[in-house]
Amino acid sequence: MNATEPVRNASVLLGFRAENTRSFRDEFELSLLATRLADEDAVRYVTWREDGRPVGILPLASVFGANASGKTNVVKAMDDMRAHVLHSFRAGSPTGGISRQPYLLEPDGDSKPSRFEVDLVLGGICYEYGFVIDDESVREEWAYHYPHGKAARIFRRRGSDMEFGAAGRAKSRAVAELLRPNALYLSTAASANHPALLPLYGWFARNLVLAEESTRQLRQALTAQLLNDDGRRKPVLALLRAAAMGITGAKTQPLDPITDERIQKAVRILVGLEMDADGTDEGPHLGDLGLRLLHRGADSDVDLDPHDESFGTLVWFGLVGSVIEALAQGTVLLADELDASLHPNLVRQLIRLFQNPQTNPRQSQLVFNSHDMTILGDSASDRLIGRDQIWFAEKGDDGSTSLYSLADLEPRKSEAIGRRYLAGHYGAIPNLSSQEFETAAKLVGSGNHQP
Repeated sequence: MNATEPVRNASVLLGFRAENTRSFRDEFELSLLATRLADEDAVRYVTWREDGRPVGILPLASVFGANASGKTNVVKAMDDMRAHVLHSFRAGSPTGGISRQPYLLEPDGDSKPSRFEVDLVLGGICYEYGFVIDDESVREEWAYHYPHGKAARIFRRRGSDMEFGAAGRAKSRAVAELLRPNALYLSTAASANHPALLPLYGWFARNLVLAEESTRQLRQALTAQLLNDDGRRKPVLALLRAAAMGITGAKTQPLDPITDERIQKAVRILVGLEMDADGTDEGPHLGDLGLRLLHRGADSDVDLDPHDESFGTLVWFGLVGSVIEALAQGTVLLADELDASLHPNLVRQLIRLFQNPQTNPRQSQLVFNSHDMTILGDSASDRLIGRDQIWFAEKGDDGSTSLYSLADLEPRKSEAIGRRYLAGHYGAIPNLSSQEFETAAKLVGSGNHQP
């Protein structure tokens, strides 16, 4: 596929905004719209309305920053929005309030509402969707689309007051009768099979799947499920072998009904089709998945007990299924600490899968955070991603996080971004004190361990 050829009927993320959530007190925005600094080879062009000029979008956005700067909270906030959409109606109760993660580092942070918004192209049409919530109810919610270049309202909600557009107005009013104060209208409409809103709800169901340590066993279950699918087994094995971990194949065995249901449940939780009610279902261990990985031995392949696998192998095995599903379906994958326990060369190859239109023909997107400076590169030829694909998370003196794009700092195309970042030219690095470390070391050496 030619990266400059416009894609019609695409489904891509254009941008995400949120406010008063996790470590973000103020509004922040992550954009996947290409800028004038974009590397042309990375830009994808998609139609966003009928007969409209194509818009350039990016297949990837990366976030860098110091430890505890809040870069993880960028992807977690996106995952939070997805969870509200998928579960607020079917998992909530009329008197249960709303579970959220507001900014807590100021006295009245938990009393202020939280705001979430996305801009996306769905089936070649631009959509805007968002909501404002507090601990008790949905204060505002809205959905607009742009079929002919101008905003057309699907619905607008202010407290209990609803306004509807022309599409499916009778159905919209019927859904409003089912609406609870603490449930999103989009979530409620999907449960009632509202035809005008099912595509938007379906986008959240397929997208913004978060790969983080707490979901690794759920993701391992997905990879195992794909290995048992004749149509998906080949690409899974290809990625397992390509990681240069000595993996040559996988042995699978028939599963008893109980184990098979555990795997199916883990996958349903991962993709949002089922809610982990008490938050304790981590999914089955690799040893419970009915498979063993084959490794190259001195004379022949050897299948290892899962307990003997390296942690890096487990991390990669848990990531492969989600990557294959994202590339196959053209969806947005979120990854927290993409470089954790993976060699930088392996991370670079993974990023290339999303950057290259030949391996990513369905416009899938990857949003991740990392500490791996090799991704940034020390020259334009060495840099793996474009200047407008690099974002920084920085914690202020008051503890709140701000997010900003490298493109806003107008770096030169030839700039040694990785080296300049480590030297502090872009901010978002830890302010470490050698004197404080030396003082701590002296206290340890003196045996004075009193607080």
